[in-house]
Amino acid sequence: MGCAGAAMTQTTDDATRRARWRVTLDAHGAEQGAHVRLGDDHGALFTEDGETLLVTFEMAETIRDTGQGALPYGLQIAGREGCSQLCLYSETNGFFRAAEVYGYFDGLVDEGFFDQFERVVFYGCGPCGYAAAAYSVCAPFSTAVLLAPLATLDPARAAWDDRYPEMRRTDFSARYGYAPDMLEAAEAAFILHNPAATKDAMHASLFRGETIHHLPTRWIGHRIDQELEDMGVLEPMLRAALRGKLTPEGFARLYRERHRHGPWLRRLLGSLDAAERPWLTALAARAALARFDWPRFRKTYQAATAALAEEGRTLPAPGTPKQKEAAE
Repeated sequence: MGCAGAAMTQTTDDATRRARWRVTLDAHGAEQGAHVRLGDDHGALFTEDGETLLVTFEMAETIRDTGQGALPYGLQIAGREGCSQLCLYSETNGFFRAAEVYGYFDGLVDEGFFDQFERVVFYGCGPCGYAAAAYSVCAPFSTAVLLAPLATLDPARAAWDDRYPEMRRTDFSARYGYAPDMLEAAEAAFILHNPAATKDAMHASLFRGETIHHLPTRWIGHRIDQELEDMGVLEPMLRAALRGKLTPEGFARLYRERHRHGPWLRRLLGSLDAAERPWLTALAARAALARFDWPRFRKTYQAATAALAEEGRTLPAPGTPKQKEAAE
């Protein structure tokens, strides 16, 4: 089979898989709530179960590939909390900027849909974080948990972000446009981002206000949602938000799990080593080796202690009062 034939087969297979998946959502919606198809590229799955509502924005492909039973991530979290959930999904990386999505949320507002819930939490990551912030305006006094959210791709405000060239012609000045403004009625918004990821940090800086809480996640990877999930942080954070108990201090306690996460420790050590800080590098490497006996950690530890020896210094024994923690 030639390249053109293989590509056509792949396209057909993808379309068939998408169609079957939407039939699955139709069946779930008919039994548990509702599934609404919003044009060819978007849809909404609502599951009714409790007076707290979790609204998530998710990529359809990710749900199909990693979702439990091909169902949204938000449904897994809401189900464990006995909460209702509403998932907006997209087949494209179009930031949910579609007339069908606008109309759907307009209809929810007109029906007083959000008024029936005692608490509403919006969640999304990256472009989905943008959408979660933008549409949170439909539920005043809601809470938003946003991972590396984008504020806008309007060239007048974010011409420096060239990561989404396919979105250059999209209008970000119309309805539900500038995400930071759409959070003005929120009770609280939690913005998680890596300060060292320049473009993510620049977007995060556009979210300002008394109810905006910036939660830095330095040395976290590019897939912040996946890494927080791997650490065991994402789910308890969302569950705390659903209970109305998420605070910056509470997140800080949850985020201590990064000290047990190998990829995060690897990036921490790499940063300290590059900064030529042998004392902190040696301390951090020793702590990392206590959890992961990885050759890279051992090599870093040996190099750092050798550098200290050249300066006539040695690390104190573990647990001594003079021992300092590695800076974060």
